[in-house]
Amino acid sequence: MRIGRIIGSVTLSEAHQKMKGGLLRLVVPLRTEDLDNEDGPAEALIAWDELGAGNGQLVAISEGGEAAQPFQPDGKPIDAYISALIDRIDHPNQTDA
Repeated sequence: MRIGRIIGSVTLSEAHQKMKGGLLRLVVPLRTEDLDNEDGPAEALIAWDELGAGNGQLVAISEGGEAAQPFQPDGKPIDAYISALIDRIDHPNQTDA
């Protein structure tokens, strides 16, 4: 699981019939040193969102086969999903040692 920031949505002209009830969101994965910035150095990815994340919000992202597993009974073609909305992260200042 990684932390990321929502930077947008993906709009499809025609979606898979089982892709109802959620949105595809564009997410930039973040490193610890990126948490104070708007977006990190990583390449953005697309994640399934059923939680209602908004642009700029921090989220937890689950990726890979394990991420798709909860959706397999429905047959959704998912490889990454937003598993949590993050309100706050407390981490020590890395310049303090």
